[in-house]
Amino acid sequence: MSLTDTGAAEALPVPVVPGCRDSADTGASALLWDSEETLDLRLPVAFMALRTALPDQAPSPRHGGLLDGIHAWGPTPTPVGTFELAPLRLDRDLPLVHGWMNDPEVAEFWELAGPQDRSERHLRAQLDGDGRSVPCLGMLDGTAMSYWEIYRADLDPLARFYPARPHDTGIHLLIGDGAHRGRGLGSALLTAVAELVMERRRACTRVVAEPDMRNTPSVTAFRKAGFRCRAEVDLPGKRAALMIRDRVRHEPS
Repeated sequence: MSLTDTGAAEALPVPVVPGCRDSADTGASALLWDSEETLDLRLPVAFMALRTALPDQAPSPRHGGLLDGIHAWGPTPTPVGTFELAPLRLDRDLPLVHGWMNDPEVAEFWELAGPQDRSERHLRAQLDGDGRSVPCLGMLDGTAMSYWEIYRADLDPLARFYPARPHDTGIHLLIGDGAHRGRGLGSALLTAVAELVMERRRACTRVVAEPDMRNTPSVTAFRKAGFRCRAEVDLPGKRAALMIRDRVRHEPS
């Protein structure tokens, strides 16, 4: 289920919940995905006009302005191979993503199984949106093996559920190809992408995620990538672990 809203709202403080702890280590078998769709709110007209007027900003945010040119970030080395967030092309990539969404293990949390037009609507809403969420394929050594949504958490209704900071950047991830599961890739790729976000988005001080509390492998992978579970948050459709990774990485305990 998606969070939905029609306007901006003041962020609500969320206390750290005693029961929200990093999950026990599940080893290399962690299978990673996340359920929340990122949302189709419209940014205030005055905000968009101001951004367009700035000399160092791209004229259209949907081409990466709100996320600092994500499609030009390029490849990055990781312990498991060379990784790159590649632009998603609907005409080329829809069948692949649709197949992943219909994997029963993925569908349990993403809730996008069904006919191809359901996946298409989910992707098109971002591709035709204002640029606060960018869908990408995760390419590992040239092979498409994961689906990512990099989004502006501070401009997302998620910001109503925690004390958001300007430029907080969110991550949704699924490892779609079964051949790449059970190899310990989740935490390695999350570490690489979090560091890439911090490098390319200098105004961003935190990377945020909100996996379902029931999804222990996902919470564990985020923890191993230096995220800390700061609270349990009741979102529409799930109880989430609010995971935050600061610029200074916290080693897992």
